[in-house]
Amino acid sequence: MQLIYNVTVKVDNHIAEPWLEWLLNEHIPEVMATKCFKDFKAMRILELDDQEGPTFAVQYFAESEAHYHQYIEQHAAALRKKTTDKWGAGFVAFRTLMQVVK
Repeated sequence: MQLIYNVTVKVDNHIAEPWLEWLLNEHIPEVMATKCFKDFKAMRILELDDQEGPTFAVQYFAESEAHYHQYIEQHAAALRKKTTDKWGAGFVAFRTLMQVVK
């Protein structure tokens, strides 16, 4: 069973550019270094009101529920804290776990 851990993030305009650079060059590599996910996709969400800032989604692909739970239990809290310490209240994140059905 393949799972997708989806993280959707609304970013304030004043940090959007450096935040995206950080996401692609620091955060995603740190998440992937946990070896809990086999691949990822990073996307900007279109057709939303971007007046306050852009919205991005990152999908991390886990080969099993065990890999996902390993990430949540061993790595997620520290990475979330690191993110909040760096960006403060400049973003809002929503997380969703999805199962691939086809």
